Amino acid sequence: MPLKDILVHMDATPQSVPRLEAAIALADAHQAHLTGLYVIHPPHIPGFVRPQIGDEILERQARLLAETAEAVETKFRDRVGTESFPYEWRTVEGDPVHVLALHARYADLAILGQRNPNGDDISANPDMPDRVVLSVGRPALVVPYAGTFPVVGERVMVAWDASRLATRAVSDAMPVLTQAKHVAVLAINPKGGEDGHGDIPSADICLHLARHGVHVEAQHVYADDVDSGAMLLSRAADEGMDMLVMGAYGHARWREVVLGGVTRHVLKHMTVPVLMSH
Repeated sequence: MPLKDILVHMDATPQSVPRLEAAIALADAHQAHLTGLYVIHPPHIPGFVRPQIGDEILERQARLLAETAEAVETKFRDRVGTESFPYEWRTVEGDPVHVLALHARYADLAILGQRNPNGDDISANPDMPDRVVLSVGRPALVVPYAGTFPVVGERVMVAWDASRLATRAVSDAMPVLTQAKHVAVLAINPKGGEDGHGDIPSADICLHLARHGVHVEAQHVYADDVDSGAMLLSRAADEGMDMLVMGAYGHARWREVVLGGVTRHVLKHMTVPVLMSH
């Protein structure tokens, strides 16, 4: 089943341009309806401070926020207006995480941006995109803040550890996997046994994918001395993949933040768009 509804988060940063290009590539491949969403997030002003600012400054700030939203909308419409798939634009005021999660629940896929630690505005928000991925209940495609991605979903690597989250990610990514030219399922340091990967790592999930018509290859690697997140990104780069599919935050998020973790590493160091499910 192809994607029918795609939501892309737009903002005023340069990083939203490659994010939009990735969204267009997927919307064109699936002839999906593409929704561009801009969130106006007025700065929090304590009540005791507001009387000291003055109405003129507040009105000027509101006008600037509205003008920025209009400029981003124009950029979106100018780029998407030449495409053959249907589209729409939404400007909503509120908390970015809450607004994005709410609107993304009515889409097959939400396309978000990687946090830019050197950026400004929402691109540097420490809650993005983690909290959206954790709360939306839909798959999210996180696009790196560096690079361009005009082709997405033709060569896909799936991170497989036989867990619930990896299973959910594979299911959520099925519309992309069935249209991909090549899919590799990679198990890193696979374990045997009933709760592990079986006799041949990744073979069972690859058989399932093949029955769906996916052109898939089973891979595994043993590298105890290399971080799993680093290994995933390295293999994806070496094999020319344009998308990585993985489950997000297998442990409690506070443990991932304190102890590290594959999700945290990938979100920080990603070099290709990553489809995540939680």
